Amino acid sequence: MTKRFSPLFLLLLVANWCAAQLQSPEQFLGYKVGTRYTPHWRIVEYFRHVAAQKPDMMKLQPYGQTNEGRPLMVAYVSMPQHISNLETIRTNNLRLATAESGSTANAPVITWLSYNVHGNETSSSEAAMMTLYALVDPNNARTKTWLQNSVVVLDPCLNPDGRDRYVNWFNSVVGRQYNPALEAREHREPWPGGRSNHYNFDLNRDWAWQTQLESQQRLKLFNQWMPQIHVDFHEQGVNQPYYFAPAAQPYHEVITPWQRSFQETIGRNHARYFDEKGWLYFTKEVFDLLYPSYGDSYPIFNGSIGMTYEQGGGPAGGLGVLTDEGDTLTLVDRALHHFTTGLSTIEVGSQNAGRLLGEFQSFHRNAATNGVGAYKSYVVKYSAQDAGRIQALRQLLDKNGIRYGIARSANLRGFNFDNGKEEAFAATGSDLVIPTNQAKGTLVNVLFEPRTTVVDSNTYDITAWSMPYVYGLKAFASRTPIAFDAAPAVATVNNPAADPYAYIIRWNGVASAKLAGQLMQRGIRLRSAGNPFTIGNEQFERGAIVVIKTSNQYQPNLWQTVRSLADAAGVQLTPVATGFVDKGNDFGSSKVVPLKNRRVALVTGEGTSSLGAGEIWHFFDQVLEYPVTLVNQADLARFNWKDYDVVILPDGNYRFLSDKASAEQLRTWISGGGNLVALEGAVAQLSRLDWAIKLKKADSTADKDPYTSLSRFESRERDYIQNITPGSIYKVDLDNTHPLGFGYPNYYYTLKQDDNIYEFIKEDGWNVGVIKKGGLVNGFVGNKLQKRLQDGLLYGTQEVGRGNITYLADNVLFRSFWENGKLMFCNAVFQVGQ
Repeated sequence: MTKRFSPLFLLLLVANWCAAQLQSPEQFLGYKVGTRYTPHWRIVEYFRHVAAQKPDMMKLQPYGQTNEGRPLMVAYVSMPQHISNLETIRTNNLRLATAESGSTANAPVITWLSYNVHGNETSSSEAAMMTLYALVDPNNARTKTWLQNSVVVLDPCLNPDGRDRYVNWFNSVVGRQYNPALEAREHREPWPGGRSNHYNFDLNRDWAWQTQLESQQRLKLFNQWMPQIHVDFHEQGVNQPYYFAPAAQPYHEVITPWQRSFQETIGRNHARYFDEKGWLYFTKEVFDLLYPSYGDSYPIFNGSIGMTYEQGGGPAGGLGVLTDEGDTLTLVDRALHHFTTGLSTIEVGSQNAGRLLGEFQSFHRNAATNGVGAYKSYVVKYSAQDAGRIQALRQLLDKNGIRYGIARSANLRGFNFDNGKEEAFAATGSDLVIPTNQAKGTLVNVLFEPRTTVVDSNTYDITAWSMPYVYGLKAFASRTPIAFDAAPAVATVNNPAADPYAYIIRWNGVASAKLAGQLMQRGIRLRSAGNPFTIGNEQFERGAIVVIKTSNQYQPNLWQTVRSLADAAGVQLTPVATGFVDKGNDFGSSKVVPLKNRRVALVTGEGTSSLGAGEIWHFFDQVLEYPVTLVNQADLARFNWKDYDVVILPDGNYRFLSDKASAEQLRTWISGGGNLVALEGAVAQLSRLDWAIKLKKADSTADKDPYTSLSRFESRERDYIQNITPGSIYKVDLDNTHPLGFGYPNYYYTLKQDDNIYEFIKEDGWNVGVIKKGGLVNGFVGNKLQKRLQDGLLYGTQEVGRGNITYLADNVLFRSFWENGKLMFCNAVFQVGQ
């Protein structure tokens, strides 16, 4: 009897057979890579498929998840003898990176490829699937040769939330056929775009700072491996040819000759493949190696060969787009280019494995033995007022695997970060010491050096980030190693039970503001001291918060609630038995004002900086844990202003400010007691309207040379940078008697990223933070701009009726790593106008 099988049965049989076999991305997805966008979950499924089919060559390791719950993972790919021995390989490699007794003999080189850190630069995650298949494909003998002495780490998508935001939007607007016209809506991504993560942070600026969840989880794994090669895949404008190493100047001066020369080696190998295909590319331009928190520079400062690869396309690329030359650049092309440089990188790593491992070991040994840079130790002075910021610095050092300790008492000499002078100082048993003679010494030097050497001022990012200025801490740099002991763990705050007349909260950092906000949300009444005061031997500065028992007599379990929240926030309370002070104002004085709970709105949406809005949103949501309402700028015509006490305008361009009716509505709200907080570009826009703040104009008589305008065309970039600062540190004179300056000394270090400086406010306002002559501390500033950035206002307030405007001309929450600015932002929200 002849058996007959139905077509459906045969189809299922074939499908089951295919499912049990290793499939290419095209076979698994059902389409050629690049002809459609692949959502993140399908990329994850493909990696899981390969892991299931080739367990001898690949191991998948989840390392966390995003804010929106998407998985983060890496794939380890190598030959079976390495995959079965991964932990031994990792621990040996880590010994090389920690200047211990690791062995380079027969050790595989670690090559780490990171894809799609910018969510709307989508081609690299598509290329990641192609790369994975090429490495494990049993018919690809060439890649197996490379894997004999290599372990390849593939992170297919560093920013899944951003990727899916872009991919889901694109798929919702593209038709059956893509439209290559650049003006088509599918090439015009709406706000906030998919570049950033859930909180609109640029994850490629967060490698060193690790303020974001994705960065924290990824860097924990990265520092457990420490690869010899790391590649960060990106995209740029649609008309740009492919960029690969070597990088552009400026290189940070600590980058070794070997690291510089090997970039050239890798670049020439890429060029060989691109030349064969006739593909355009460029090197040594635009993308430098100075700022320490990129996906190329951070690995460089940790001993790797760190590189950025940039493919034309980005969010305007879509599935295909017409370039200015009339060619159609497709997603297929873009993925293929990244696929090519990824394999070329693995090839060069394999061919130079021995040298890479040897130089990697020497990098860390030399740092541990000799230290790095002119200064061999950095000393951070301890004070109770700075305890919160010192703890935050320690957390940063811990995240980066940097060794530190507690100083032994000694009389020393070093560079004073505050006055820029070499002078004597006394170290005490509470001061923090960070040595450069450690395996991570290069990174220590880069993060702490008081002056960043910039050999080429045409740089891609900020040029100053010295930690004592970022954290607002008193510090010294010593040219000789300083003895220290192991640092004890930070003690957990445990406020003992008591029944005082009042508790006092020192206003000295973000933790204080967080605690105050949480208490006010629970209806607990607070008062804020406008002047310093003393009770017994305890002195308290302006802004100190007083919680009085009788003011909260109807609060159940008052003191238990206060202590519990203080313990969780890490705040040490001071109990007092009286409201009668020895110096200053008694607690019932009008100078000790009630601190009211404030309803806060943040303007977002088209016209605002997504990064600026994200920094503020993240600060309220993740740091302060204080409610904030996000309002689209387009909805402000229907906005009920009276429901809010504080409205925040992040950096941006605000159409409603130029509308007469809307501007009058805003003025009425402020006059009635509202508090407007404006940052960066919002301040600049207000200065052009009818408010107290005005931009300081350039001195037209400063340059009387009639031939100044006759510059050469080839010098146009150099001429331009004479009038800019990409990011420099200035010392600001601060009026710390004003609520905006509470909790600070009489100065503040600001990060200056633009050329805006403002006239002093002459009426109905306060000039709280001003730049005077000689304010530049660190970083590049064009010589013409230097002459302008003095004798002007950066931080101030304006009184309008019963309300206030707070002007924050520089970004005090920059990338959430500018730690010392956070308290000023809290002052603007909670203290000003109370």
